[in-house]
Amino acid sequence: MRVLIQRVTRSSVSVDGRTVGEIGRGLNILACVMDGDTEKEAELLAAKCAKMRIFEDEDGKMNRSVLDIDGEILVISQFTLCADCRKGNRPSFSTSAAPDMGKALYEHFAACLRQNGVRRVETGVFAADMQVDIRNDGPVTIWLDSEIFKQSRR
Repeated sequence: MRVLIQRVTRSSVSVDGRTVGEIGRGLNILACVMDGDTEKEAELLAAKCAKMRIFEDEDGKMNRSVLDIDGEILVISQFTLCADCRKGNRPSFSTSAAPDMGKALYEHFAACLRQNGVRRVETGVFAADMQVDIRNDGPVTIWLDSEIFKQSRR
């Protein structure tokens, strides 16, 4: 599973001109479920996202998490994060999870963020054509891949 975390002052997602998710200060997370991912990867990444200290403290140092600031999270499904661009000019998305598994783990990831104490977690619509409005803060953008957890367990 891969996630792209963006620290935001606000973020919203619309489908067919209708806002389906909206947050204030917090994190916009683009999430990609890949073939072979399990609930364990979703749980580990959700815990990491909730606890990652990327918000500034009173000294201006990134030392506070979204939990510490009572922030919110908007999670958007983004299968294109698995793009393989090594051959030719057209990305391959063959490593993305099948739609049924992708949706289940995407929803599990959002539920795990809530279970980790994030007070408000909004989502987009899985597999929909969405328009995302992101007001980056910093900007601070961090990419995580659950592969790091698999490697650390070896």
